[in-house]
Amino acid sequence: MAGLLFILSAPSGSGKSTLVSQLRSMAPDLDFSVSWTTRAPRGSEEQGREYHFTSRDEFQRMVEKNEFLEHAEVFGNFYGTARTGLAEAAARGRDLLLDIDVQGAAQVRQRVPDAITIFILPPNPEVLAMRLKNRSRAEGGVSEEVVRKRLATARQEIENYHEYRYVLINDILERAVEELTAIVISERHKDNPAAAMDPEIQRSRKLAESCLLKNSANRLQLVLASFGLGV
Repeated sequence: MAGLLFILSAPSGSGKSTLVSQLRSMAPDLDFSVSWTTRAPRGSEEQGREYHFTSRDEFQRMVEKNEFLEHAEVFGNFYGTARTGLAEAAARGRDLLLDIDVQGAAQVRQRVPDAITIFILPPNPEVLAMRLKNRSRAEGGVSEEVVRKRLATARQEIENYHEYRYVLINDILERAVEELTAIVISERHKDNPAAAMDPEIQRSRKLAESCLLKNSANRLQLVLASFGLGV
């Protein structure tokens, strides 16, 4: 069934971009919605590939014309998802993946209640800080102040994990990719009676079910505690 909407959210530095890249190579017929942003490109980022880079004035014009499914301000820059993506993907017989923060995800859930929501958690604050510092180095310099602010923001974002259908912990990349792929496969075949006869789909369903929020309390306990939060 084409036209499914998958929403992926995670704190900055959680490895979400790597997961998205791996998922798209594993799951066919999955379009990635390229967001609009007013921030400057980083490193090797290209216009139209990672983001549609635009000015604040142009972004505001798009807001006024109601061209965004969601938009939010993050770390002083604006980000938004164009409304046209889901319809265009469905017309091509494909599903759509949104990589958006918790603010944007909340807006999309109101407009598309049946969207499949997935939250990615880093294993602990130490790993998250290391990833943030490594990314800062790759971008030309380490700002301890930026790292501190993003760690504080990460904790605030993680508090919203319970609003998502699925929760993954990105401690081992290969396992997280496998779980994410299983979720996509499972949701695609949710209403397919013939899937019961396919052992690979059944395996994906079992793995996806283990990532449902309602089944994740034990796995989440240590991670949330490391951020000073409770299940």
